[in-house]
Amino acid sequence: MRSAQQVKLEKLHTKQAEIGRAFNESRRVVIRCGRRFGKTTLLERCASKWSYQGLKVGWFGPTYKLNLPTYKRILRTVQPVVFSKSKIDQVIELNSGGCVEFWTLQDEDAGRSRFYDRVIIDEASLVSRGLRSIWEQAIAPTLLDRKGHAIMAGTPKGIDPDNFFYEACTDKSLGWEEFHAPTAANPMLDPEAVAKLIDEYPALVYQQEYLADFVDWNGAAFFSEDSMLIDGQPVEYPARCDQVFAVIDTALKDGLEHDGTAVTYYARNKIEGVPLVILDWEVLQIEGALLENWLPLVNARCEELARETNSRQGNVGMWVEDKASGIVLLQKAKRKGLPAYPIAEKLVDLGKEGRALAVSGNVHRGEVKFSRYAHDKVMNFKGQTRNHLISQVCGFRLGTKTPHHMDLLDCFTYGVAISLGDSTGW
Repeated sequence: MRSAQQVKLEKLHTKQAEIGRAFNESRRVVIRCGRRFGKTTLLERCASKWSYQGLKVGWFGPTYKLNLPTYKRILRTVQPVVFSKSKIDQVIELNSGGCVEFWTLQDEDAGRSRFYDRVIIDEASLVSRGLRSIWEQAIAPTLLDRKGHAIMAGTPKGIDPDNFFYEACTDKSLGWEEFHAPTAANPMLDPEAVAKLIDEYPALVYQQEYLADFVDWNGAAFFSEDSMLIDGQPVEYPARCDQVFAVIDTALKDGLEHDGTAVTYYARNKIEGVPLVILDWEVLQIEGALLENWLPLVNARCEELARETNSRQGNVGMWVEDKASGIVLLQKAKRKGLPAYPIAEKLVDLGKEGRALAVSGNVHRGEVKFSRYAHDKVMNFKGQTRNHLISQVCGFRLGTKTPHHMDLLDCFTYGVAISLGDSTGW
């Protein structure tokens, strides 16, 4: 693409180019692909090219936050020929008369009153309900004036007849031409590393995330207790470790139907030994006004565990979800000089299922173990005496409605992601 002002486009690999050619030939295309295949790169390149050619492009994504990185990348690509732009409204207008306008699928009226030559619906599988009605009532009509084309893309997220992405891929009567592209279809990735993925993740996770298959999660335990034991037994506290830290998940509400406040304690080993050992846990219902008095007790427990495990860096702090009563705790910690930090917003935004998928490889590879103390511990919570950590973590089922009170599960997935990193690189 050349003119007095040049725009440089990303080079496509073979499978991307094959799918890209179909965008002009088919009125409706749906892409079902594995992680790191390069679907968003392909879609961003197409949006840049089409707007440069004077076409009007509507980009629809699940949230404003997910749209923003794409807005920025497209803007950088077409910068030499930009007529006007707005980061707030997420609109890019070009000298050619073309444009890229971004919408969130949280808005049931997304796209109404507009008209487009091309529509892109990215990460469609993340919209679990309502996308079909938004498509039929708001998005599809934007294509009538110009006989426009639509592209929908995503990575499968279970078998769900109410998910429009799943419907578009499996119900041919809806008129979408499907392209299936597993992760291995990207020749730019290291083939040896891709081949190892099958051993690094639970079978169903690998099948969904990398083969891009629709997987039935109903009834399947997501985190295996055995994978967090050694020869069927929990581990002893490490004689030495690098760090001790805690993760806190809080709630202001009282009553049996609401969340409790939970904390898990970890020992991190970066060089030798088990990478992450769960040392202790606690779950309780506590009034918001009393949380400030509870936080120093959590820090004191971290100090105690740091001494017991001979932590080289000692107690490195407490990570807290930065919302609701968590904000109160972080403010309290700052005033008292306690080491407390907000959990990364992008990790919070993943939700329970997203975080579980993200850390599944770490657990499957045996990088996380229960200490004997944490494994054998029982306590009464909401009238039930049991090991609530094991009950919540090993009782979690993907693809089913998750019970509201899964605060220890949140602490668990946060702790693994914060300390070990996850598949997207925390």
